Order: sequence, then C-alpha cells, then structure tokens
Amino acid sequence: MPHRLQIRPAEVGDISMIMELMAPQVAAGVLLPRSEDDVCQHLQEFVVGTYDGQPAGVATLHLYTRHLAEIRSLVVADDYRHLGVGRLLVEACEQLAMQRGVDHVFALTYVKDFFIRQGYKVVAKESLPHKIWTVCIHCEKFHCCDETAVEKHLKAAHSKPILERLQP
Repeated sequence: MPHRLQIRPAEVGDISMIMELMAPQVAAGVLLPRSEDDVCQHLQEFVVGTYDGQPAGVATLHLYTRHLAEIRSLVVADDYRHLGVGRLLVEACEQLAMQRGVDHVFALTYVKDFFIRQGYKVVAKESLPHKIWTVCIHCEKFHCCDETAVEKHLKAAHSKPILERLQP
C-alpha cells in the first residue's frame, strides 16, 4: 500500500502537533521558542506535513514587506527525514508567497546545503535588515549568530500549486 504524504495549511486542531514538532529543535537551541498563543496568533503562516496521518513536519511563511518573506520554523520529524517532507514544506511556503505576490523568500538556517538544493543562494545577513532589526536583535545569539542566510527569487513559479497537488 502506498504511503500518503500531505502538505496543507495549518488548522486550530494542529496547534499541539506544531508545538510537539518544534519542541526538540527549541530544546536543542536550533529554533527560537514560541508560545502556544504565538502559534495560534500566527496560525495562518503555518503549513504542516503529515505522513500516513502522522505529524511529519511544519514550516511558516512570515511576510516582512510586499516583496520579501521568510521561511521560518522549518522542522521535519526525525522519522520522516529524507522522504521529501522538508522540500515539500519549502515548496508550499514558496507557493503561498507567490499567491500573495511576494517575489523573494529567505531563511536563516543551519542546513544551507538543503536550501541550496532548492535553488537558494547564500546572502549576507546584513542584506536582510527587516529580519535583523525586528527579530534577530532580540535573540541571545544576535552578536554571534551562526546561521546562514539564504534567499530565492520566485519569478519561476511551479506549474501547479503544491497545496493543490497534495490534497486528497
């Protein structure tokens, strides 16, 4: 029987799953902590992935300007790595950005090679002042940030929206 991987917009019933998926990465210092209230208030930014109905991953698309958005909180559960979940979550965020008219997306990441394989280019963090002066400045790693900034221009759209391709 074939496995079923679904990527879809998050719903209120997903909040606990999102918190559980992010918790190990928060504990490891890879993600900044987010409260359940914060997740709820920004739920429209989240996409979730399930594999055979089980929580497999999560990501968010946060808009900064009419032309710039960030892929944040990208997490794939250990059991579902190397199955394409992360790639599909990133594609879903890119599709949402294009649907909203945003033409550039970026991420701060510890896995730059993953993003490079998705067509992203490494850029200087200083080229992202909206991120640096609204979010990064509050991070304990602000003066010694070890993440890599990556960015992608979205002019070349996917032929069919990922959120439509993966719906039942």
